[in-house]
Amino acid sequence: MRGLLAAAAGIALLGAAQAQEASPPIPATVISDPAPDPAHPPHSSQVLIPSHGEEMNALFYLAGGAGPHPTMVLLHGIPGNEQNLDLAQAIRRAGWNVLTLHYRGAWGSPGIFSIGHVLEDADAAVAYVRRPDIAEKFGIDPKRIVLGGHSMGGFASAAHARKDAGLLGVVLIDAWNVGYTADELAKHDGSDRIDAANKHFDDFGHSLHGATPIKIADEIIAHKAAWNYVSWAPDLTRRPILIVGASQAGGEQNRMLAEAIAKAGGTVSNTTIDSDHSFQDHRIALAGRIVGWLQKLAGN
Repeated sequence: MRGLLAAAAGIALLGAAQAQEASPPIPATVISDPAPDPAHPPHSSQVLIPSHGEEMNALFYLAGGAGPHPTMVLLHGIPGNEQNLDLAQAIRRAGWNVLTLHYRGAWGSPGIFSIGHVLEDADAAVAYVRRPDIAEKFGIDPKRIVLGGHSMGGFASAAHARKDAGLLGVVLIDAWNVGYTADELAKHDGSDRIDAANKHFDDFGHSLHGATPIKIADEIIAHKAAWNYVSWAPDLTRRPILIVGASQAGGEQNRMLAEAIAKAGGTVSNTTIDSDHSFQDHRIALAGRIVGWLQKLAGN
């Protein structure tokens, strides 16, 4: 999803409750392999997650060592060309299970893709890792579940977190403010809106079944007020939240969300990395920030 968010400048420091860390230390697990545990080696498992009559393709990155382990559900953006699997691997090396998935209608998962369906699919993924049979089978500690995502996945993570006080924490990685983009697209009519949608969503390829740029544009415009995540801040105060924005993309909208959550009394850590939407030149820094925060959150 290139061209979706304008570059942000002049990112402000937000105080101790959401202090920015320009150069946090890089945890060892981000850049080195852990000692092997022959009795409990890390491994992966392909699973199918039920969501509204369909089964989403998903992959568990399962941590080494005796469990149960804290577990992160990691959601990708739109369309999902960047899956952040390097982050999944780094988080696993830190002793976490990580569940990655493709939403209904995305990348071979059956069904029709839409933003509304993504919100339902995020709910379904969290419900899946909390199932007693799944928690036992994959060594999941149901009291230590974190939901996180990049871009649209960050949007869906925040949407779910509004109504789920049982999460250990939430990670938003340059989360897409869908309502803000919808406001921008709503300024266009007719063929101009089609052109604007094609420019914003220029990398769909054949990855999203039943979705086109203009269909997604029309959907988010219809929900533009409800899907502006800054308005969700009062409902995002019940669990710790890490927000990592990209200065060349959604950093300003992410900063605004962090500021609103802190003002509402929430616990939020906000970092802005000087990079593009996919953090293509700061992958180690991104992994370091996330893994370091997760380790403190889980107490390890």
